[in-house]
Amino acid sequence: MMVPLRVLHIITRLDVGGSTENTLLSVTRMPRDEFVSSLVSGRTVEPPPGMAEELARAEVPWIHLTRLRRPVHPLLDCLALRDLGRAIRSLRPDLVHTHSSKAGFLGRLAARRARVPRIVHTPHGHVFHGYFAGPATRLFIALERIAAPWTDRIITLSDAEAQDHLRRGIGAPAQFVTIPSGVDLAPVVTARPTPLVSGGPVVTAVARLVPVKGFHYLVDAAPEVLRRCPQARFLIVGDGEMRPVLEGRARAAGLTDRITFTGFREDVASVMAAADLVVLPSINEGMGRVLVMAMALGKPIVATRVGGVAELLGEGKAGILVPARDAGALAHAIYSLLLDRSRAQALGEAGRRRAPQYSAEAMLEALAALYRDILTDGRRPRR
Repeated sequence: MMVPLRVLHIITRLDVGGSTENTLLSVTRMPRDEFVSSLVSGRTVEPPPGMAEELARAEVPWIHLTRLRRPVHPLLDCLALRDLGRAIRSLRPDLVHTHSSKAGFLGRLAARRARVPRIVHTPHGHVFHGYFAGPATRLFIALERIAAPWTDRIITLSDAEAQDHLRRGIGAPAQFVTIPSGVDLAPVVTARPTPLVSGGPVVTAVARLVPVKGFHYLVDAAPEVLRRCPQARFLIVGDGEMRPVLEGRARAAGLTDRITFTGFREDVASVMAAADLVVLPSINEGMGRVLVMAMALGKPIVATRVGGVAELLGEGKAGILVPARDAGALAHAIYSLLLDRSRAQALGEAGRRRAPQYSAEAMLEALAALYRDILTDGRRPRR
């Protein structure tokens, strides 16, 4: 009888977002006859509803390290490294899989020092632009260059993300494998529409309200959209540090009756099912899991050409791609689809056909195959 392989996942935080959803799928839904998963996470402020219960149902050992935090803090980071080492030694994994930048570096260093046989890292996009000021960005790039030789495989969400790493001197081509972040599509496609605004066509955007998501460009695009499509309504779903700024920007433009901010919602699929158009105006984006949901629902999409978004949308086959930080181009793409329903419908149907490529099942199958490969192959690209 085959003994299951012990896989430890390490992530900086488990706040609401794509990296958390990806990690939770990876620790709770891998085949148990082959893999026994455990989880270490750092300081979490806004966990997804029901996360602890989900981990408990899946019987996943979960260690919470309060000193593992996203901001750079030399003292806390050294203490977090020590805590990670202790956790690794107690769990004795055959493979450590790190997620995100901070846990990616500290987790890989701790695993290397503990002589873990195999190490895998998923950046979940990257922080090379749109997140930090220049010095911090350069520091993270330098740390990624240092940690890459300790890593058996680096999992990117898109081929474009892998190329972004290689252009910055991070890793070798043989280390990279693309596995798109999977979405559990069954509850999405069966979601009943929940209309939150009345009136004309509803333009919906869903994300954390943080600067890198670029929602201020969407608010700036709204007046031109409304000039062309006076009946349109905007629905912004999510919460975060930018919400007061965005609401103030909408008030200053006299758009409080046209732009509705819902805050965080658990029924995102139902809200999106009632949308006429889905927009993602990000400045940087690993892949855009919310776009997979929109595709599965057959919604036309307007999104910025950043990160893995273009790959996800088939280079425009399943949505209109616009430059980042360009409110004018964003407005033009939105109103052009609102005014051309046949084109919008065609894009939505193309997205519906593409969505299964990005299902949770597809991701988990690819991840299991990768684990099997590196755990049985002695020819590691690690340098």
